[in-house]
Amino acid sequence: MPGEHRRNLIFNSMHEMFWGFGMAFHSTYAVIPLFLASLGAPDIIIASVAGVFVVSSAIPQILTAFVSRNIQNLKFAVITVHGLPVPPLFVAGFIFAFIRPSGPHAWMIYYVCFLLFTLGIGVVFPIWADFLETVHIPEKRGSFFGISFAFNFLAGGIGGITSRRLLATSEFPAGFGYGFLIYSGCIVVASLLFLAYRTRTRVRTSKSKTFKQFLAELKRIVSIDRNFRNYLYSRILLTANYPAISLYAAHAHSKLKFDISEAGVFTAIAVIIGGFSSYTVGWVGDKFGYKRSIIIVFIAYFLALVTALMARTLWQTYLIFVFLGMAQGGFWTSAMSLVYEFAGEQDKKIYFALIDTLTAPFVLLFIVLAGLFIPVHGIPIVLKGLGVFLLLGILSLAILTKEPKTARAELPPQEGIL
Repeated sequence: MPGEHRRNLIFNSMHEMFWGFGMAFHSTYAVIPLFLASLGAPDIIIASVAGVFVVSSAIPQILTAFVSRNIQNLKFAVITVHGLPVPPLFVAGFIFAFIRPSGPHAWMIYYVCFLLFTLGIGVVFPIWADFLETVHIPEKRGSFFGISFAFNFLAGGIGGITSRRLLATSEFPAGFGYGFLIYSGCIVVASLLFLAYRTRTRVRTSKSKTFKQFLAELKRIVSIDRNFRNYLYSRILLTANYPAISLYAAHAHSKLKFDISEAGVFTAIAVIIGGFSSYTVGWVGDKFGYKRSIIIVFIAYFLALVTALMARTLWQTYLIFVFLGMAQGGFWTSAMSLVYEFAGEQDKKIYFALIDTLTAPFVLLFIVLAGLFIPVHGIPIVLKGLGVFLLLGILSLAILTKEPKTARAELPPQEGIL
């Protein structure tokens, strides 16, 4: 298995490189908010981007986890579902690159495509998490994800620089459309790389035969695993982060009036820093526990918010995306590792789907509240309010949640619950 682990790490790093490069043309914290702002979208729509990504991608996860619970050919499944986000992204790219709609409602065309794209991503997540369980050694989980996501972010740095040049030299909105087309092509190439992975045979199968039994299995996990429940409470408070992320670039642009091509610079800074953060957080997680690593992640998110409130120059604005890169680089490494730690021998898809599904309504709540308060009180006051919830979430995570590796719940047999 060590040889297969190394081989899979190489191909997973290549896979993440294509994803990272393409994603730089469609970042939810810089490119999309500025694109929507330039199209004249309302503030609530701009503030919703990062949160809507989470909510829409959460919608299909429970059903996907149920339907795919006993899939044996995970490689075929993961390649197939990775094709779902491509069509809406390609359509958005084609429309804005070549048809170039204008007018007060042009943003709606993109937003519909964005919603369909995120729904496709939601189908991908549970099956992708299940697939990755079969390609790495558990003892090297943090470094596997850390190194892979590091390549994602470093390639994203190149993508961010390319994006800046593309946006600076192309007529609006064509530059954004070309970027979306590039991203859709990168997803196709990244997905085909799964063919080269060597996977272990998965012997675990779900005992739930009906959807009702499956829902009872989910209820059993949440009701019995107190530590996982505490983690969910913390993540609910931390969903305040999503509308905040979407506001940083638009808020800075309204203050400083910089060229919109700076979206590429913001993305490049975030992803390059994120590459180093991903590896570092993975190392911290392997050595000291993934709870500590995710606390570091959310402290960085909090510092990005504080910097956004204080920034008065373009260079200070760059610092926002330094902290944001530190946070986003470490988030997937620590969050994915925690899913595996909480699940233990249980179905990883279930835990992945539970976290996103149970936190999604609160993401939507914070988006709506931010949208209601911004016209009345302004973005700075809203960011301060979101910062309070972020701080409470960090404290809750530090105090209430225990390291899952050392505090894993022993679940009784499923038959005793159903």
